Amino acid sequence: MQDDKAPITRQKFIEELLRYRKGSVTRRHFLGVTGLGTAMAVMGGAMPLLSPRRAFAQDIGGEVVLATWPNYHDPANFDAFAAETGAAVQVNVFGSNEEMLAKLQAGGSGWDVFVPTNYTITTYVDADLIEPLDLSKLPNYDAAAFEARFADAGTVGGKLYAVPKNWGTTGMAWDSSKAKAPFTSWKEFFDVTMTDFSGRTMVHDYQLTTIGNALKYFGYSFNSIDAKELADAEKLLIDVKPHLFAITSDYQPAMRNGDAWLTMCWTGEGKQLNRDIPEIQFAVGKEGGEIWSDYYAIPKNAPHRDAAYALINYLIDPQVNAKEALAHGFPVADSRVNALLPPELLADPILHPAAELLNALEFGAAVTLTDPNRAELMARFKSA
Repeated sequence: MQDDKAPITRQKFIEELLRYRKGSVTRRHFLGVTGLGTAMAVMGGAMPLLSPRRAFAQDIGGEVVLATWPNYHDPANFDAFAAETGAAVQVNVFGSNEEMLAKLQAGGSGWDVFVPTNYTITTYVDADLIEPLDLSKLPNYDAAAFEARFADAGTVGGKLYAVPKNWGTTGMAWDSSKAKAPFTSWKEFFDVTMTDFSGRTMVHDYQLTTIGNALKYFGYSFNSIDAKELADAEKLLIDVKPHLFAITSDYQPAMRNGDAWLTMCWTGEGKQLNRDIPEIQFAVGKEGGEIWSDYYAIPKNAPHRDAAYALINYLIDPQVNAKEALAHGFPVADSRVNALLPPELLADPILHPAAELLNALEFGAAVTLTDPNRAELMARFKSA
């Protein structure tokens, strides 16, 4: 039986302090757990950890704001970064590149680092929303270590604007205990949603993948902006809409608790689900779909630029990035990181599909991000 009056350990104290500085817990919780109470003000002068700022090797400020995707990082690495630099990582989670773009266009995002997908970077550059990176501040970046197809999108007009984070595919995850046979195609995905899996399927709240995979149902390009092809995709989505459990990019909770049986799914999240619940399987569509790569970038007017560079440099350190990959399960394009990962992870068919399946996939095209017809289609689908 635990003694609630037992002194808090130094490690536990530091962990709770970091949570408090990040805003994850209230002041009352912090004082209660640590047992400091009203003595905090007195002890602050004697204990450097209680002071607002500590002496660190580099003065980068007390926080850094990261805009990223769900289930895409190892929180322990953020805690370690804060302990090492004094800058707590505040994480803002988004479900689509359209959301990220709209936030930056509106101004005042407050972000220091964000995670755009390959096809969006030229739009950010053209709109003057992103700045070229100063490689002297990213000593952990080694261009030669990255596979070109997952790194090239970060360079626009001969300037490096973004460095690779992860890559992956957009496929489907399903509860195999509820399925008569494995899923192999987007046609099966949409057809079973309107029959056996009615009320149990989720699609992304993200036009690129939801419209793109509906296009693949008919054998069209994932990136099509052709009016007739988009009309076919819209009819399919409108027909499917009454049978959906949800339209969301945060689909893991419903899959884990059994409310949903089938969902559009990104690679690493498919691995996370399968690792924890082996009955949940993952596949990419045999007729094609999306292959993607994500990047770290710094928006114009980032309020904590030194902290932004420090965070990116920390996260692309091969040792740290390997911990990231082991936690979130998304493939990494950095050969230095892959050399540190278990061979079975590199051979995993969820993370690294067979070549013939990968060859059928398409990288998102820049035009899809700003095409008004696709945006309006998605809006009509969601409001139907």
